[in-house]
Amino acid sequence: MKVSVITVAYNSERTIGDTLVSVAAQTHPDIEHLIIDGASRDDTLGVVRRLGTRVAQVVSEPDKGIYDAMNKGIALATGDIIGFLNADDAYASPDSVSAIVAEFLRSGADAVYGDLVYVREDDLSAVVRVWRSGTFDITRLKYGWMPPHPTFYVRRQTMGLLGGFDTRFRISADYDFMLRCLGRPECRVSRVRSVLVRMRTGGASNRSLKALWRKSTEDLRVLRSSGVGALGTLLCKNLRKLPQFFWSETPA
Repeated sequence: MKVSVITVAYNSERTIGDTLVSVAAQTHPDIEHLIIDGASRDDTLGVVRRLGTRVAQVVSEPDKGIYDAMNKGIALATGDIIGFLNADDAYASPDSVSAIVAEFLRSGADAVYGDLVYVREDDLSAVVRVWRSGTFDITRLKYGWMPPHPTFYVRRQTMGLLGGFDTRFRISADYDFMLRCLGRPECRVSRVRSVLVRMRTGGASNRSLKALWRKSTEDLRVLRSSGVGALGTLLCKNLRKLPQFFWSETPA
């Protein structure tokens, strides 16, 4: 299976090298790595030229935000399955993409996800917390369950049905996207039982109290528009993060 990996970047010269190297190291042979850059003013594109040995296409132009850039990547993607790797994140193992593909082939799923670890901004090896996603059950959505978006891969046909990201949401369009996908009773979903991505802390949704408030407000709008839940679901969603600080990277 051909895998399209979309990396959205803006002024990412400090971190995108780790992203590129982790893609280059993947054992899966058929990867289409797409870089969607928002007209960076630093040396992001220079780093891509030096380290992007598996980059298939680079687009560098102004955009209307991260989700607009992601939609540009979706429009360009030609893979059988599509996923996203942020410009400040990296695959946890050279076999991450192979594990995703193997699960698609084994299960026949429309969407596959796995586990994720948060790491320090300055050290990809320093784990801060562990997001062990657990098994999918559509009834768990109303209790705030959700897999990590950076580990979430879907078939291209499914992506076409969903129509990409709703850019009216500035922070929570990924939550909206996954709810629209996972909330479809006909959607077949499966899990890779391993850590797939190492994600740096300090993202746009949690770098300040203002951002956290905006994220929660948008999440509530997403929940209400989807019909999945409301304040109770949002509370459960946030409380689910607490065990992440106590789990180890390697499951017991």
